[in-house]
Amino acid sequence: MNTVVLREIMSATNETSSAPRVLVVEDEPDIAALIAYQLTREGFRVETASTGDQGLAAIDREQPDLLVLDRMLPGLSGDEVLRSLRSEDSTRNLPVLILTARREQEDRIEGLELGADDYLTKPFSPRELVLRVQSILRRSDAPGADAGGRLLRAGRLSVDVTAHEVTLDGEELNLTPTEFRLLQALLERRGRTQSRRQLLERAWDVESEVADRIQTRTVDMHVRRLRSKLGDLGDWVETVRGFGYRLKVPEGVD
Repeated sequence: MNTVVLREIMSATNETSSAPRVLVVEDEPDIAALIAYQLTREGFRVETASTGDQGLAAIDREQPDLLVLDRMLPGLSGDEVLRSLRSEDSTRNLPVLILTARREQEDRIEGLELGADDYLTKPFSPRELVLRVQSILRRSDAPGADAGGRLLRAGRLSVDVTAHEVTLDGEELNLTPTEFRLLQALLERRGRTQSRRQLLERAWDVESEVADRIQTRTVDMHVRRLRSKLGDLGDWVETVRGFGYRLKVPEGVD
């Protein structure tokens, strides 16, 4: 109902838990309830909102660990919500999974270019949604968890794995968690070609059987965004036709 601002859906076992918190912004009550039920079963704390304004208000009160966001919302659209989040320092790295009935390729590209970490279309498999949420959270947490203080460099480009920070010519780049992991995967194997599936498994931190379900077009979309943010260094990310990508640093660049 539109008079209900928010509802918290928690299992009795995790009411006081430190389990990851997921905010679901979805205006269809049945779909919101299904998502909340599935995620709660997996141990997540789930909160739902039915409009974009309600979702932003919930994030202002307490930032979740991940946002599941419908693009087609009444009033403030999901695109506007995502654009707002990515424009603020405090929320620019908030992991976002877009969930929508818009299935065309250009719709996927638009959503990912706005800064979403992944894109799932309706109708969807509840199990796949759970797997994607888990994958996004793993790769969002990973850089600082096992980095061991590593610093990756390639000429004017520097990636501080511990601080989860990328700088170009000393200026910090605003990368999403997924873009960061993709650049890290390419830098760690610079000069070596990696297939789209390999990048899904490494940068997206998904297992082989899950990678088979995620369209490899997702990798292409994120590479496109990453190249744009790298500016004149974007050409370093080379397409290996029919296979995947590699980071080829010009000769003479350390």
